Amino acid sequence: MSMEITNNYSDYGKGYSNTAKEGNVTTSTVELKTPTGGTKTEQIKTGYSNVNDYSKYLQGKYSYMNSGTTSMQGVPTTVSVSGAFLKKCMNDPEKAKYLEENLAALPDCAKSAVAGCRGTLTNLSYSVDANGNISVAISGTSDPDGKIARENAERRAKEKKAAEEKAAERRKEKKAEEEKAAERRAERKERMEGTFTVSATGTDVKSITQNIVAAVSGTSSPTGGSFDIKA
Repeated sequence: MSMEITNNYSDYGKGYSNTAKEGNVTTSTVELKTPTGGTKTEQIKTGYSNVNDYSKYLQGKYSYMNSGTTSMQGVPTTVSVSGAFLKKCMNDPEKAKYLEENLAALPDCAKSAVAGCRGTLTNLSYSVDANGNISVAISGTSDPDGKIARENAERRAKEKKAAEEKAAERRKEKKAEEEKAAERRAERKERMEGTFTVSATGTDVKSITQNIVAAVSGTSSPTGGSFDIKA
């Protein structure tokens, strides 16, 4: 099974305090919402001059971001954030807060997905596009140990065997019918070869009889009348 959910980015309130600057990078203390409905205090950084430095900062806190396939709750997981959106976030505290809030929530979200989904999850995917829209896709199976697949395979094998046996029985019956038909044809042929009918017409019964006998015995050709011999 697979499912995808998309969430649109919306503006976040500021709520920043205790900001500090180091060069161009600003560290701000903010309150981030948690998946359980509460909040937690967190420091976020903005003001980076390039996406590469900003990405390194985020990966230091969220090692699963843009690092290929990792594992959450034992499930292969990918977390990808668009470089275009990172560029928007690195100098925008509101977008940066939105991004970090969601990145921080991912482990708990993965835990909820594993616990709440029927069957066994085989893949989790979180993606943030250039506009901050978040897509979540999950894949899984309702037959993790292969029991259902084995039962289905056994059922199909039995059905195939039964169909083959039935077809073989039909072929056997057809062959038997053909053999019987051949025997009947042979019997008819034998009967036809063993019987005959001879008829003759004329004006002298004695000569007609002699001619019939001669025709049947094959000793001479019929004469003195017309003959019809039928097998």
